[in-house]
Amino acid sequence: MRTNYYFIILLFVIGFIIPPFTSVHSEQQPKMDIHFINVGQGDSMLIQTPSNKTILIDGGPPEAKKKVVAYLKKHKINKIDLLVATHPDIDHIGGLRHVLKSVEVDKVLDSGKLYSTKTYAKFMKEIGKQKIPLEIAKENELIKLDPRINIRVLNTHSAKKNNNQSSIVLKVSFKEMDFLFMADVERDQEMKLIKKYNLEADFLKIAHHGSNTSSSLAFLKEVNPKVAILTYSKSNDYGHPVNRVIKNLNKIKAQIYSTAVFGDLTINTNGESYFIHQEKSPVDGLLENAS
Repeated sequence: MRTNYYFIILLFVIGFIIPPFTSVHSEQQPKMDIHFINVGQGDSMLIQTPSNKTILIDGGPPEAKKKVVAYLKKHKINKIDLLVATHPDIDHIGGLRHVLKSVEVDKVLDSGKLYSTKTYAKFMKEIGKQKIPLEIAKENELIKLDPRINIRVLNTHSAKKNNNQSSIVLKVSFKEMDFLFMADVERDQEMKLIKKYNLEADFLKIAHHGSNTSSSLAFLKEVNPKVAILTYSKSNDYGHPVNRVIKNLNKIKAQIYSTAVFGDLTINTNGESYFIHQEKSPVDGLLENAS
């Protein structure tokens, strides 16, 4: 009986000295989620950083404004730490005024390209009305938002550039994982970026919805992505994506995902590995076409 008593005391003491195994490993590892929101013919990406910061890149066309806000609320996002308007085309900023009215925004990053449209004017007016700090992106600028990731501006507006050429290009790096967001830049910008930067990335948001203006084979070889993401609508009038872009992606053996086929896409990563969630399967797309 006495032996059992001393054994119980010993276990009690050990329990204080050595913490339980589960407590040592219970702390969650930091992770990053990158969402490609299906806004039809346009762009809208949401990044949830390892330190719980939120970045919204573009807001799709005007008809997608409710979808974008609903998507943010679905993921319990009440504040955007950084809103990036890559360039002033309507399929990128059309939904952003509604975002500004619906969600708190700490700061807006703009390309600096002025555009004389009502959509752009209303977007800028809302920023001024709410007194949200507005910054113009600078090439090679390192954005300090989350100490666990690097966000670098690779392209933005300068003299004589059109809207697409003025697009903010971002490279986002988290540990071993790199993401390249190409907005709508053209092949001339791609060639200049090759000469200036290390473009290698695991994930590439294809420029200009797979248009013929972008995604040269030389550029794609330089990036060498594991995964390429295309953002477009099945019913678009521009022929996006063009066959040349798809052939080039096949040549570099990149996995191709599109919002047109898979709907909303989410990449979860811990900086070393990743998992891709898709709203729909390709079979769903075939059934939609059949109906």
